[in-house]
Amino acid sequence: MTVSKVGVVGSGIMGAGIAEVVALAGHDVVLRSRELATAEGTLGSIERSLGRRVAKGDLGEQELKDTLGRITATSNLHDLAECDLVIESVLEEMATKRHLFSELDRICKDHTLLATNTSTLPVVEMAMETGRPDKVCGIHFFNPAQTMQLVEIVRPITAADETISIAQEFAEGCGKKTVLVKDRAGFVVNALLFPYLNNAVRLLEQGTASMEDIDEAMKGGCGFPMGPFALLDLVGLDTSLAILDALYEEYRDPNYAAVPRLRRMVTAELLGRKTGRGFYDYSSS
Repeated sequence: MTVSKVGVVGSGIMGAGIAEVVALAGHDVVLRSRELATAEGTLGSIERSLGRRVAKGDLGEQELKDTLGRITATSNLHDLAECDLVIESVLEEMATKRHLFSELDRICKDHTLLATNTSTLPVVEMAMETGRPDKVCGIHFFNPAQTMQLVEIVRPITAADETISIAQEFAEGCGKKTVLVKDRAGFVVNALLFPYLNNAVRLLEQGTASMEDIDEAMKGGCGFPMGPFALLDLVGLDTSLAILDALYEEYRDPNYAAVPRLRRMVTAELLGRKTGRGFYDYSSS
């Protein structure tokens, strides 16, 4: 099957990034949010993102116009009916995703592949909400989707070989490098990354070093582009906590048990860049 028209459900940072990447690759995109104004606002943010690329000389004006012309904003889930592939990027909450997959299964054509951008939740649970579990997989982009080169193609035990092959070909056609992973919490990247981030908070709690020095140590000593606290703020502390909780639920490994300070910061709504304050203060930037 050739993927021509792609639906993206969710108009947050990840949904916007995925829609931009997919449209740039030449696919028609239907971007759906629960509110039309939100979907149209996301389309505006995509235009600004593409505009920055034009200003840098990485993109031509005509390519910008052509890319935007391939994206349709909607609040109606039924507008996804003719898509060959639908990628959901909604709230990282299983009940929400299960309901969405059930609705997509009812609305979309029989040939449509349904994919989740979840970073850690079991894909098989979403697949079993549909009558097409063989056509459901994970296509996990990383944030920001426009610049991060990796996509994890996640194979639940229900997925057909053809589904995984199409998903991999699609992601690589969008200019991404793919890795094939089993449907286990955290997949590859987050299963390795989040114990590291969690243990950085533990070091801070134990007074081993200051937050700034821990960040500097990991940049200077390991060559990382940013330290763990800056990365936690970028990902979002609420998202990070949800990922750690899902990892701990599956593996019961103490490294996945969220450090109390992280949980308390989420309770206090100190979530990182998106709220203006997390481990660092962004209110003046």
